[in-house]
Amino acid sequence: MSAGGRPLRPVRGRRAGVAGLLAGATAALSLISPVALPDAVATGAPLSISVVGNRLLDGTGATVRLLGVNRSSTEYACFYGYAYADGAGEVQDPLEAADAAAIASWHATAVRIPINEDCWLGLNGSPPAITGGHPSGLTAVGYRQAIAAYVAALHADGLYAILDLHWSAPGETPADGQRSLPDDHSVAFWTSVAETFLGDPGVVFDAFNEPFGSSVFPVSWSCWRDGGCQVPVANDRTAPTSGMATYTAVGMQAIVDAIRATGATQPIMLGGLAYANDLSGWLAAEPHDPLGQLIASFHNYTGEACASEACWQETIAPVAAQVPLVTGEFGEDDCPPAAGGLPGENPANFDNRYMSWADAHGIGYTAWGWFVLAGPTCKSLALISDYSGTPLDPNGVALREHLTALARSAGTPAAGGAAGGAP
Repeated sequence: MSAGGRPLRPVRGRRAGVAGLLAGATAALSLISPVALPDAVATGAPLSISVVGNRLLDGTGATVRLLGVNRSSTEYACFYGYAYADGAGEVQDPLEAADAAAIASWHATAVRIPINEDCWLGLNGSPPAITGGHPSGLTAVGYRQAIAAYVAALHADGLYAILDLHWSAPGETPADGQRSLPDDHSVAFWTSVAETFLGDPGVVFDAFNEPFGSSVFPVSWSCWRDGGCQVPVANDRTAPTSGMATYTAVGMQAIVDAIRATGATQPIMLGGLAYANDLSGWLAAEPHDPLGQLIASFHNYTGEACASEACWQETIAPVAAQVPLVTGEFGEDDCPPAAGGLPGENPANFDNRYMSWADAHGIGYTAWGWFVLAGPTCKSLALISDYSGTPLDPNGVALREHLTALARSAGTPAAGGAAGGAP
């Protein structure tokens, strides 16, 4: 997803080249200052999550589903240099306990945090030291500390954190949006993130937000896993044309290898093709993880190719039967007027239909997104009207009411009734 809404976008992996990528990551990381983490992160959070079969289990062995929201703005605010995230009037530190508590009050179990590759690594002028002719006060170390402090705040409210590589770019190109696949900085990024949260069993790593290709620059499942294909340097707001600058994609196998090389054992989410809306080849192309801790990630919005129950049943359910599946993003953005829809329809029907279907198949979901915007709120996919957590109709109201109903019926939103899935 792009800032504040939809993007403006019109079985065993090989190891070749991984050693070189890891060597490059080590060199890049030597330039990164250590991050002083909050005690809750440095010593290990009380939450724990791991993959067993096609389920996620907590430290007690109980099934847990990741249900909640995306805390959007951490991917773009730092790039534009005005803050580390948007919030309720704060200039640089809106990622605080009050925000975590507001999300937890919706009976969520997880928050997905989009991260900017350059802001984390301190590359290509991000975060900018000067904004509008004045010092921004933002630094890469400060950005990493803000993310780590927010993770600790989420844990304190019983929430898991999903760390998502969202905005990225190769070489000297600024990370100003979404790209097709990981790039030459992504191994260094994940090495640093994994080392930062090495002792925190309450986080999940989301390797790359939304892999995608085009007719001009197609991305196969083989390239998704192993890398090597050429994809545009320009972000996805630029229509691809032949002859435009490209970079060599890095595959998911290299990202999994980089995370595991640090000693990190946390689960890793891997989104499919077509902006993570296509999981048709996921099982066949699944990278090798020596720990067996991989999660399939699906993104689901109205108007996309796999936005119907027939498609979910045909291509998503078979994946969820084999590995844990989390819907990293979902939401309704067509918002038909009540008078213009089918009899009995309302704008929240897509959200409710999908959440109910996902519940029945043991699938988790985190809605896009937890941010405040003016204008048509359904088109922007905003969930809230303020950072105290007042829900917006249709998406915010649908999500909060659904999570509340799960909590009431099952005693905990993590259990989700019969939605835990088969072992």
